[in-house]
This record gives sequence, C-alpha cells and structure tokens, in this order.
Amino acid sequence: MNRPVLDIHEKPTATQMLTLSFQHMFAMFGATILVPKLVGLSPAIALLTSGIATILFLLITQFKVPAYLGSSFAFIAPILIAAGGLDENGMSVNPGNAMIGAMAVGITYGVVSLIIWKTGYKWLMRLLPPIVVAPVIMVIGLGLAATAVDMAMNVNGEYSFIHFTAALVTLFAAIIFTVYFKNILSAMPILLGLIVGYIYSAIVGIVDFTAVREASWFAMPDFLFPGVHYEFSITSSIMLAMVPIVFVTISEHIGHQLVLGRVVNRNYIKDPGLHRSIVADGLGTFVSAFMGGPPKTTYGENIGVLAITRVYSVYVIFGAAVIAILFSFVGKAMAFIQTIPTAVLGGISILLFGIIASSGLRMLVDSKIDFGNNRNLVISSVILVLGIGGAALEISEAFSVEGMALAAIVGVILNIVLPGREQGNLESDDAVNQDIA
Repeated sequence: MNRPVLDIHEKPTATQMLTLSFQHMFAMFGATILVPKLVGLSPAIALLTSGIATILFLLITQFKVPAYLGSSFAFIAPILIAAGGLDENGMSVNPGNAMIGAMAVGITYGVVSLIIWKTGYKWLMRLLPPIVVAPVIMVIGLGLAATAVDMAMNVNGEYSFIHFTAALVTLFAAIIFTVYFKNILSAMPILLGLIVGYIYSAIVGIVDFTAVREASWFAMPDFLFPGVHYEFSITSSIMLAMVPIVFVTISEHIGHQLVLGRVVNRNYIKDPGLHRSIVADGLGTFVSAFMGGPPKTTYGENIGVLAITRVYSVYVIFGAAVIAILFSFVGKAMAFIQTIPTAVLGGISILLFGIIASSGLRMLVDSKIDFGNNRNLVISSVILVLGIGGAALEISEAFSVEGMALAAIVGVILNIVLPGREQGNLESDDAVNQDIA
C-alpha cells in the first residue's frame, strides 16, 4: 500500500488546505446540484446542507472518517412522488411533503443505528443480500431513464434538435473524461461534462444569462422550514414513498465505509463503528430536510479523490464543507447554476442513471448470483418489473405504496419467506462495495 501524502489527522499547510479542499468541493459539486435541479428544489440549499451534513458527520464519527456527504440519487423518484411532481416552472409542487418524508428517513437511520449498536450489524446484511439490493439499484437507474431522455430531447413536450445536440455533447464529454482521462480529472466527469455542455449551449444560443446579470453577489438560500414555509403534516403515503428506500441507501452506506476503509487502511465498521457512521448519515439527512435540502449520502466521487491523491486528512474534508457553505450564499453563482439548460442536465443524467443501473448489474455479477436458482430468478424478476413498471398498491386515497418503494418491500419479504436463503457475511461480501450515489 502506498504511503499517504497526508494521513487522517495530519494538518495541511494553508495553501494545501485551500487547493485540496476546493478539489473535493468540485468533485461533489456536479452531482450535488444535479439532484435538486431534477426534483425542483434549491441548488443553494443542497450545497449549504451538504457542507453542514459533512461537518456533522465528521463530528459524530470523531473526526476519524474522511467522508463527504452530498445529495442522494436514490431519492429522486421518491421525492417526485411525495411532492406531487414538478410545476410548469420545473419546481416541486409540494416540496414540504418530500421534506417530511426525508426527515422520517433520517429518523429511520437513527433507529437502525441504535439496533446495530445493541445487536451488531450482520443481521442487516442477511436482511439485505445482493439479490435484493442489486435489482432495487437497477430500478433506481432504469426507472428514471425516461425522465433523462425526455429532458435531453424535448422542450415543453416537443422534440428539439438543437437541445438534443447539447445533451449529446454533454453526454459524450462526460464519457470522454470518464474513460480517457486519468488522475483527478477522471474523478469529476459530471462537473466537467456539465461545463462542456454549458459552453456548447451558450455557443448555440440556448442559455439565458438574464438571471445572472440581475442576481446580487450575496443571496440567502431558499430555506424551507416546517411550520414556516409549509404545513407540517405526516401521512402514510409520504412515509411509504420515502422510508423504504433506506433498505438500499443503508446498504450503499456500508459499501462506502468498506471501500473507504480499504483506501485509507482502516476498519470503519469497527472504529468508530457502523452505528456511528449510519446515525451521522441520518442526522445529515434530517438536518438537510429540515432546512429544505435533499437526503444525503457519502459520496463515491470524493472517495475516488482520496484514492487518487492519497490525501486522507479530515481537515481537507472539513475545509471542503466550509467552502460549500460559503459558496451557497454567492447569489451570482447560484443564478448561474439555474441557467443550465434542461437538455444539458438530461445528457448527464443519461450517463448517471445508466451507471446506477449498471452498478446493480455489477453487484449481481460480483456476488456470483446463480440465476439457475429459481429463488434468485423470482426475487430479481419481481423487483425489476414492479419497480420499473411503476406498480402501486393503493389501500385508500391516503395510503399507497408504489414504484421503487413497493419493489424494495416486496423484495425484502420474498427474501425472508422463500426457502433457500443463505446467510450473508458483510465483511466478505464484495457486492456491497458498489457505488450508487
């Protein structure tokens, strides 16, 4: 193993701190602002809460885990369902509903972490083996495929050749940075793809800079506090749209902790403990939702930066969080983000959602799942069709489970009741190492 340039608790110089922290901020930036753009929330709040959630994570994990928390892609479809979709301006219709659901997700993380603290963690991976988690991951990506293509091709429901070319330029730029570039550039394909797509869009005249010219340099983010900006109401439909996704995101979290531990040569499952990192992730999600931001997750992009640079210092991660918080108050920067054409976001989403789906497929391959076994065939088939098909179990007007949430619940139940279930082992299971940020 290569010797780290800066180990976990080594302090960088002021110059190192600034440059390395900016590097981490830019690594997560593209994906973190993309999620709120897709679900009609504020990119400024997403950026602000990513910094706050990361600082909380560092505090709770006793400054032992150099992880950055950004917006979670797993909750895109659930947020759209809970919030009732987007209005004609591309904003969330009822964002408060999604925020209540996200806060419930944070609380669920806390409950799971308490159980892990008392009973250990192996039961969790027996409940969430690859044959359940991998198809749900595929549903996350494939279920959003139509949305990505629509964003790339259409404007107000009608096909636009010029917008589709912007999407394709964005897509191929991101692919080129992913495949052909090395070192730090390969860790930021989303951001770099967005930049190339934006430049092309400006050249062909589909970018309106009016908002940037009119914006002030300092601007407060658009906070959404319960009881202030929306009525605080908890319904079963909101809970069922959001909470079941924790089956997948907790598995993702465990995978990230294992991968990160291997990168920095630590065992984070034992020290500071999985219960601490999960509750930290959950608190970050709760605080984010309380302020109006999307759910949070540890970011594979930043783990990639750690692996490439061999700079593991938690001070650098802390610096990136502070920069993100400060950046969220720069009005012109946030207005600039709002001018990104939908087609550009669609182009990058084609790649991102495809990678999410493919990571689920890779998990099945890495786990050597035997599809000659009818049990595995049944579980994966049912999850895929229910999730991608948008199946809904409507008990009443106020009580329904649909799409990905229904697929995840049915998958867990089938894994429990069908005969032939194998006992999973967390630390030997490479499948949980997949990144579905």
